[in-house]
Amino acid sequence: MIRRDRRAGRALTVGREPVVAGPSRPDPLSELGLNVVAGQGAGGQVFRREQKHLAQVPVLVPGAQVVHTPAVRSVLRTVAHAAAVGAVVCLYGDAGQGKTVALQYALSQLPHPARVRRVHVGVHPTVPELRRVLADALELGRRLPRGAGEADLMLVNALRQPRVLVLDEAQRLPGPALEFLRGLWDHPDTDTALLLAGAGSERALRRVPALASRVLTWELVPRLRPGEVAAAMAAFHPLWEVVSEDDVVWVDEHVGHGNFRTWAKLTSHLTAEIYGKSRAVVDRRLLERACARLMGPL
Repeated sequence: MIRRDRRAGRALTVGREPVVAGPSRPDPLSELGLNVVAGQGAGGQVFRREQKHLAQVPVLVPGAQVVHTPAVRSVLRTVAHAAAVGAVVCLYGDAGQGKTVALQYALSQLPHPARVRRVHVGVHPTVPELRRVLADALELGRRLPRGAGEADLMLVNALRQPRVLVLDEAQRLPGPALEFLRGLWDHPDTDTALLLAGAGSERALRRVPALASRVLTWELVPRLRPGEVAAAMAAFHPLWEVVSEDDVVWVDEHVGHGNFRTWAKLTSHLTAEIYGKSRAVVDRRLLERACARLMGPL
């Protein structure tokens, strides 16, 4: 085919065509405006509370809000950048640090969230299993051919439009599945950003050098620093606005350890404790009782 095209005088293009800003490719960086940077107060970092409930995020706490921590703002920029240029991103960090919340919030802020496709994978899926869940995510249904070549071609055709493929818990993917994803992303006809997230996802990608070398951003979501916890929790839920900073520090030293998921579970226990009480006070005794529920069997 190449020889035939060259005889006909056609230019042979190698690799991807340059991405040109226009109607076919949204520009999330400019459309977002990146107006999510919180101001700096005299006391240091001031966290903003986004007036948007975490309805789709399992934080177990009614009334919780997205907190614009430095990690969340960094994930917002990274996701917008990846969607704008069709890049591969790895979002990693220890379990419970807020990766999923930050990722889902960043995806919801994209100018075209309908182009986001979430791929739910099991543990160590085979390539045919991954091909099937990709077809489900792309709403191809049962139209996927049985032959691997034809099925892959249908997936590539579905990825011609700008899309964002999101795989949470990417550490579950074995090498062949990750290599299959790289092949889809590398195809010259696809226009897709690939977001891989999960605790340990960076180690899984490092085992596939061909894919790891294509990662544009390695985004670490760290735990909250001790000096950030009080302000972050006050922005996370109104319950913490009336708790003394000394008590917050005590909880973080004994149970919280800067882990957002642990703090969310603790907030859930406290809201259950004070529910229906008109003059409930969150004091040290109540905090000790709630913390005891999180200690687990010793």
